Amino acid sequence: MTDFDGRTILVTGAAGGIGGAVVRQLTAAGAQVIAAGREAAGLEAIATETGSRTVVFDVTEEGNVRDALDGLDLYGVVNCAGFGGEIATPMDTDISVFDKVISTNARGALLVTKYTSRSMIRLGRGGSIVNVSSQASLVALAGHISYGSSKAALDNITRVSALELGRYDIRVNSVNPTVVMTPMSAWYWGREDVGGPFLDAMPLHRWATEDEIAAPIVFLLGDGASMISGVSLPIDGGFTCR
Repeated sequence: MTDFDGRTILVTGAAGGIGGAVVRQLTAAGAQVIAAGREAAGLEAIATETGSRTVVFDVTEEGNVRDALDGLDLYGVVNCAGFGGEIATPMDTDISVFDKVISTNARGALLVTKYTSRSMIRLGRGGSIVNVSSQASLVALAGHISYGSSKAALDNITRVSALELGRYDIRVNSVNPTVVMTPMSAWYWGREDVGGPFLDAMPLHRWATEDEIAAPIVFLLGDGASMISGVSLPIDGGFTCR
């Protein structure tokens, strides 16, 4: 198992299913975790369970991000905060929803990277950033014009950040998960006409779990991935290999 030897890692979206699983696995691997979210109440459970510190900020507000993160001593970052938006086509999408999805998923991750990388550069110890993207950035999924676009932008933020930060020994990667069947996603993916054909097209024919997404994130943060940077790693049961 990866040993982070007390390194400090920030996880945004830590109150969510994937974010919470990342916090648990990082804590078990010896990291000092800072769990981040928009509301303190949502972070209480994971903080109590893991002993992680908490920080509250809204990734869509630059001043909020700057005040919370600028100068924070970090080794690693997981950009897991996200917003699903709507199921809509390009013909009927609500542009205000599109703007909110982009603001959270792409712009928010860039803001967190902007202010945490400054501190990582200042410390001069290198580090690792992992962005939680989606299979929706790699293939066209019906109804996912907003979400897929935001995650495609995030993948490019990953690549350019890897290019720019590599000189400081800071690695930047993204993971591109398939669907994790949570109560929040079940309203759409749990429909027989949607979920059935989707699983039929996936070689492994099953939904992912939060822990199956968290484990590769933890790997990419650790020393075992010390020569991996700028990649977008599908965690999708083979769905995007079609």
